[in-house]
Amino acid sequence: MNPTELPHRTVAIVRGSDRQAALRTVVTLAEEGITCAEVSLTTTDALWVIRQARRELGPGAHLGAGTVLTAADAAKAADAGAGFLVTPGLGNDLRGAMPLELPTLIGALTPSEVVAAHECGALAVKLFPASLGGPSYLRALRDPFPAIPFVPVGGVDARAARAFLAAGAVAVGAGTPLVGDAAHGGDLAALRRRVAHWRSALAEEVTA
Repeated sequence: MNPTELPHRTVAIVRGSDRQAALRTVVTLAEEGITCAEVSLTTTDALWVIRQARRELGPGAHLGAGTVLTAADAAKAADAGAGFLVTPGLGNDLRGAMPLELPTLIGALTPSEVVAAHECGALAVKLFPASLGGPSYLRALRDPFPAIPFVPVGGVDARAARAFLAAGAVAVGAGTPLVGDAAHGGDLAALRRRVAHWRSALAEEVTA
């Protein structure tokens, strides 16, 4: 998995209270061109959702598990068919298990956390919560860390995504601004409209 090669450089974050709706959300996102999704482990029956989505989308789909907090979480997600992992941070249990079996986006905010994530072999650093510092903070981090790939997550709507990509992010993670309430049983037609808007808004940066 190379974040720079993802369609629209977007990781969709699926987190919901209805497992069937969460599964339909992942599949609908893929049908509409957002082919990289992480299913948060806070989703109802998240491992079932990952397992079923893998069966429907096939082995080549960029399907991951998010909100991975422990080595046990990572092992269960891998067994369910996740192809990558995403953590909100780096606790001692995960640090002790590094390197993990799967490529991992490790959450970080401060320079010290960025260094720790990089030293643990992160595929990319998940800048979280990205809304706290915005694109200007990402630019500041990239000055001392020009070779570390960053994926901003947290409060990233289409406008912010454009700004983060322009500031040097390799991709962005998008939850509610893109997925909305679809994983809770919301309207899939509305999800398709949001995806179309997202793709249009990011087209310039993606093709640059």
